[in-house]
Amino acid sequence: MEKMEHIIPEEQAGERIDKVLSALNEEWSRTQVQQWIKDEYVLVNGQKIKTNYKCSINDHIVIDIPEPEELDVVPEEMNLDIYYEDHDVLVVNKPKGMVVHPAPGHLTGTLVNGLMTHCKDLSGINGVMRPGIVHRIDKDTSGLLMVAKNDLAHESLVNQLVEKSVTRKYKAIVHGVIPHDYGTIDAPIARDQKDRQSMAVSDNGKKAVTHFQVLERFNDFTFVECQLETGRTHQIRVHMKYIGYPLVGDPKYGPRKTLELGGQALHAGVLGFVHPRSGDYLEFEAPLPAYFDQLLEQLKK
Repeated sequence: MEKMEHIIPEEQAGERIDKVLSALNEEWSRTQVQQWIKDEYVLVNGQKIKTNYKCSINDHIVIDIPEPEELDVVPEEMNLDIYYEDHDVLVVNKPKGMVVHPAPGHLTGTLVNGLMTHCKDLSGINGVMRPGIVHRIDKDTSGLLMVAKNDLAHESLVNQLVEKSVTRKYKAIVHGVIPHDYGTIDAPIARDQKDRQSMAVSDNGKKAVTHFQVLERFNDFTFVECQLETGRTHQIRVHMKYIGYPLVGDPKYGPRKTLELGGQALHAGVLGFVHPRSGDYLEFEAPLPAYFDQLLEQLKK
């Protein structure tokens, strides 16, 4: 059982403990944290507490993190948009609004649930909850993902990501009119110290590089293509906010007044990699989803 300690800073004073703890790790849901509190895995200043406990400054919290239970992923029938498939790899076009893999409190309706029905042979390297998953895109980002169907393919694709040889190009619409046609954002990214569920540019972060090209300008918006050199969590969203052009519709990194799209206007349109077995370079392109095309038409008027 792993032990974790946390001292409540001034900005978290008055917050419910389940909210504070779930923000420490993006894979901890509030429901899961509440169960830990009920099971007495969480102590505050050496005392048991209730799930609605309000934190005070300098509270000393100790969490005995229980070993994760191996949860069965339930296969589900889904109409997946498969772009390519062979014995080693699969490329799928994920729709906006779909989570990539199950997590505690969110066990159904994910891409992995659909993949478990579509193909029985997925790499087990990432464990029972993430079979075959080599990389992720956010729930409200649409577009192409590569999936490993065996461990040989998984290791090859992960190595290509580490070596920065995978082609990943995204289309995005951002607030503001970018004056230059091309640009590179080289700014390290780390978890935001003020909001543990968000990322931010930080000198203490991991190297993060995004290249962008302006495709079209509108009165108050810009249509861009972003190419990832690295793949940090929320990288494009964080980088575009950092240079003053946040993504349209982004509930986490966008301005308060933005267009209501049910999430950021971001589409993983191009994906290219070397096939793990044949050595051939494969590249795929998925067209913009309908909502994205409609938004571009509205902005042109």
